[in-house]
Amino acid sequence: MQVQFIKWLAVFIVIGAMSSNAGAKQYNVSSPDEYNAIASSLEAGDDVILQNGVYQDFEILLVGQGSAEKPITLTAQTKGKVILSGRSNLKLAGQYLEVSGLVFKDGYTPSSAVIAFRKDAQTPANYSRVSEVVIDEYSNPDRQESDYWVALYGKHNRFDHNHLTGKRNKGVTVAVRLNGEAHQENHHSIDHNYFGYRPVFGSNGGETLRIGTSHYSLSNSNTQVINNIFEQTNGEVEIISVKSGENLLKGNVFLSAKGTLTLRHGNNNRVEDNVFLGNGVDHTGGIRVINEGQVITNNYLEGLTGYRFGSGFTVMNGVPDSPINRYHQVNNAQITNNSFINVSHIQLGAGSDEERSATPINSLFANNLIYNASLNQPFTLFDDVSGITFANNVANTKMIKELSEGFTTASLPLVKGENGLNVAKLNEPEVKGAETKDVGVASNMNVVSKSDVGVSWYPKIVPEVNFAAGKTISVSADAAELMTALENASDGDVITIAPGTIVVPSVLIIDKTVTVTAQTPKATTLSFERSALFEIHDNGNLKLEGLVLSGKDSPDAFGNSVVRTKKWGMLHNYVLNVENCDIERLDINHSFNFFTSGKGAFADDISLSKNSFNGITGHVLSLDKEIEDYGIYNAEYVSITNNTFSNISGSVVNLYRGGTDESTFGPHLDMQGNVLTNVGSGKRNKQSASVYLHGVQVSTLKNNNFNESEPVVVNHTVGEPITAITNNTFLNTPMPMIKELFAPGPHTAVLNDNVSTKANKR
Repeated sequence: MQVQFIKWLAVFIVIGAMSSNAGAKQYNVSSPDEYNAIASSLEAGDDVILQNGVYQDFEILLVGQGSAEKPITLTAQTKGKVILSGRSNLKLAGQYLEVSGLVFKDGYTPSSAVIAFRKDAQTPANYSRVSEVVIDEYSNPDRQESDYWVALYGKHNRFDHNHLTGKRNKGVTVAVRLNGEAHQENHHSIDHNYFGYRPVFGSNGGETLRIGTSHYSLSNSNTQVINNIFEQTNGEVEIISVKSGENLLKGNVFLSAKGTLTLRHGNNNRVEDNVFLGNGVDHTGGIRVINEGQVITNNYLEGLTGYRFGSGFTVMNGVPDSPINRYHQVNNAQITNNSFINVSHIQLGAGSDEERSATPINSLFANNLIYNASLNQPFTLFDDVSGITFANNVANTKMIKELSEGFTTASLPLVKGENGLNVAKLNEPEVKGAETKDVGVASNMNVVSKSDVGVSWYPKIVPEVNFAAGKTISVSADAAELMTALENASDGDVITIAPGTIVVPSVLIIDKTVTVTAQTPKATTLSFERSALFEIHDNGNLKLEGLVLSGKDSPDAFGNSVVRTKKWGMLHNYVLNVENCDIERLDINHSFNFFTSGKGAFADDISLSKNSFNGITGHVLSLDKEIEDYGIYNAEYVSITNNTFSNISGSVVNLYRGGTDESTFGPHLDMQGNVLTNVGSGKRNKQSASVYLHGVQVSTLKNNNFNESEPVVVNHTVGEPITAITNNTFLNTPMPMIKELFAPGPHTAVLNDNVSTKANKR
């Protein structure tokens, strides 16, 4: 009897103890089984404390009926010391529930969301709160498998002071769902969160925050998004996608974030007191305006480089009688007291085409400040803007004639306020008119800081690829020694190889950031006996420098590569840098590429510089694995500079982005100072091109020499691609072939100062 009593007492101590609050209980649990034993009996005022530790495959369902005075709480024993890993998630259902202090990492959700404010479609959470929770790199390993990290349902819920960073798979980071009246006019608060790094996704589906969907976009959400920080949230062109009405977006800060706050659907939203600091980073944007009754006031935008739908400020054209999922006409937009400091592009009537022909009406652009240190005026008009009234704006640049009224042009000395923002000294004599005193943002505008958002106990770090951050490991010209060094290397290490020749018997897996270089440039030769020498896996980044890379010992089979990515299942973006190497004898059989991307793999950057490529039966860079034409491409930035290419059967680069989606930034190609001789004429080169670009958004080909080669072939698709082919020499090589596959009329590429000695026979 005594033994049984002791046993029950032990269970009582582990699972819970009575609280001093009138019937409320405190439960201390240390396993999923212990939690599930008490989960169905939770009542108002009860506290559940998860003991410190790592919980694997823990699906938490917090269900109960708390009250404003006595919520049901679930928290960590020590904030940040309760780790939910593997296939874990959290669901809340009921009312007045509070969760705090948890960390999700080293896994991914087994359901549609990591955190969902509902049990099922019939059982949402109301008046509930999730605070001081971290979700870090908790991404499905299949990058095209979609999920949310947070799905808000119900009404009057709060998501605050959380830290979310590193979402890599498809799907919105935080989604406000409006699936029916129980979730509309919800009055949620999303505040004081840190939204950290989200890498470029490379297709649609990379938003950080979405409020509603097109299907429910004429419904009101009444969600408040206040005092959050978005740092390098680069997933796609829409950082925040508002698809509902009557929302407030106030006091948020965007730091070097590619994309825009987009009022995509829904009416009567208010965008106020937000700060956009692009720091000159590519594709950093501000605000995009669509639909009716939008108020955009007292926002500060600086150093934004984006253009078109991702520009510093965009007012769209709409579709007449638009379906609910297209573009409704801008009507009664109030754009006032905003400051545009060194913003490259302000675009009005954007997207104008045969379908999007409804120009903005009944709108006001007033009391705004425009300052560009370059004195370049930022406005581009794509259609009639007579439906926008311009009044009492001040600029330091001369305006285009269509906007000559409504702007005062003057020298504008800037001073930096205590909040770090620039304001113009509008009381200077050269600024005429007393009415200009209220132009731009308020000088006392509050700017939220990193210390105000997220949690204090988890670092706000933006990951960087640094090839020289680690130690140097010297090895002899020995395959086993090289393989051991790679296996034992840490991120940032440099492996330097002594002179000699190495025949590598196995594929070298790259799952860390590593540099492989020669102690003496060009005195170390690497050849390989497998179908590839290097294979990049998740977390892998590779730099090759000063090496001779030979295919002479490769298997007599088609489809070899010197470097390739993992064929399937790549989640992490990678970087490949090849510098001052000689690549030769990739000719043992046909279709031997230097680099081959796997399907679904995505490179942030691929760089070839000062290399020599000679004798290749395939492509140098094969970046064309998309076959579905969904816009899922293989590389964001490709840089090819000061290389020589000789006797290449395929293309120097085969870069493909299909589909008609307009939510991506790239691909980008920069190709300068290269010499190409006998490139592209192989019978298996289907495009018969020395350089093949399909759907590439930004292309620069400059100061290259093409000798006895096939032409550059460029297919423009959607997105108003920018192509500049200048100062190239085409010796016995046809001039570039440019096609517009969607836009009517002649191509938009710029071809200047090129020299050709052979007529284009195509």
